[in-house]
Amino acid sequence: MSQSREPYANEPNNMTLEDITGTDNTSKKMQPIDQALEKLLVTAQLQGFLTVGVYESAKLMNVDPDSVVLCLLAADEEDEGDIALQIHFTLIQAFCCENDINIVRLRGVKRLEELLETGDETAEPRDIHCMLVTNSHTDVWKCEALEEVGSYCEESRNKNQWVPTVSLQER
Repeated sequence: MSQSREPYANEPNNMTLEDITGTDNTSKKMQPIDQALEKLLVTAQLQGFLTVGVYESAKLMNVDPDSVVLCLLAADEEDEGDIALQIHFTLIQAFCCENDINIVRLRGVKRLEELLETGDETAEPRDIHCMLVTNSHTDVWKCEALEEVGSYCEESRNKNQWVPTVSLQER
C-alpha cells in the first residue's frame, strides 16, 4: 500500500492543467498555429470572407470595422525597408487595437502567394501584405481554425505580445 506524501519544495511538479481541473482535452488537439492560419486563409477565401490588399483593407475597416475579426500583416525581411508599407502597417495596427481586432504578423510571403493563388494567370498580382478575415453580421460562419487563431492571439496578449509573429513554412 503506497502512502501519499506532499512533494518537497525542490521536486518538480509534473501536474498538467487537466490534472488540476479534471478535464480531458485529448479529444480536441490544436494544430500548430501556422497550419491553423493556412487553413483559415483558404477557408475564408473560399467562403468570401477574405479581403486582400492594404487599400482594400483600409476601405473595409473604414466602412464596416465591426465585420473584421482578424487582421494579417505579411512581410518578409526584404519588405522591412519599405517605409510606406511600414507606415500602413502602423496605422492599420493602431486601428485594429482601437477596435479590438486580433492582429497577426506573418512571415512567408511566397507561401501566402501559393495558398491564395486564384489559378487565373491573366489576373494582376494581388497585394497580400494586408488581409482581413471578416464575418457577416447576418451569417456568422464557424471555423475551428479561426477559433484557434483567436485563442492564440488572446494567449499572446496575456504574455504582453500584442502583435504576434507567425512564420509560414514553404512546402
